Formats: sequence, structure tokens, C-alpha cells
Amino acid sequence: MTLKEKINQSKTTIFKAVFPNTTNHYDTLFGGTAMQLMDETAFITATRFSRQPMVTVSSDRIDFKKPIAAGTIVELCGRVTYVGNTSLKVRVDIYVEQMYEEHREKAVSGEFTFVAMDENKKPTQIL
Repeated sequence: MTLKEKINQSKTTIFKAVFPNTTNHYDTLFGGTAMQLMDETAFITATRFSRQPMVTVSSDRIDFKKPIAAGTIVELCGRVTYVGNTSLKVRVDIYVEQMYEEHREKAVSGEFTFVAMDENKKPTQIL
């Protein structure tokens, strides 16, 4: 399988409903909750790509472009953007859409770096 095919095969999409228990006093999704969902999506993407134990080592710039209101649906899209010797990067975009409308727009973007780990919890080559 080529690198491009492997990247395409590992793309991950997760949908979530935004309920009031995940929102702040402005009735918008907590930033920390958005980051947790993004890291989870990135982890699944990295694992699907490598099929090895992976750990998050950094989250690069995360841009909050639009507030995500309670009562909306979010789509988290993860894709591998870089593959190194022991590490890889995953970009995650969050799209928000109203439950009863067709409109959809990008709300948050960020990139996460992962390292493959061996059985001794040491960095190992991505296969």
C-alpha cells in the first residue's frame, strides 16, 4: 500500500451532538471539551494509520474560528498530514451544523503530533 493510500484509509470522521452539559455560560462548547474531542479524533486517526501504540506529544496551534452552540451537531475530521521516522502529525477540523438546517461551516482547526511507542514505552519507528 502506498503512503497516500494509507493516509486516505486512515481518515477519521466522528459526529457528536453538543448538549448543555458540555457548554459554558454563553451556551457554547467549552474550548477544553473541543480540544479533548480533537485529541481523541487525532489519536484514532494516528492509530488507524500506524496500527501501533501512539501517544500525543504536542498540540500545535488550535484556532477557534466560530463558537459552537448547544443544540448543534459537530463533525470532527482527522487526517494524517506528515509522517516521520517515529512521529506523525494529524490535522483535525471541527465543522458545526444546525440540527434542522443544511448549513455547515468550519469552527475549529488544530494539529497534533504523535509518537509511536514500543512495549517498553520508548519511541519506535512507524512501520
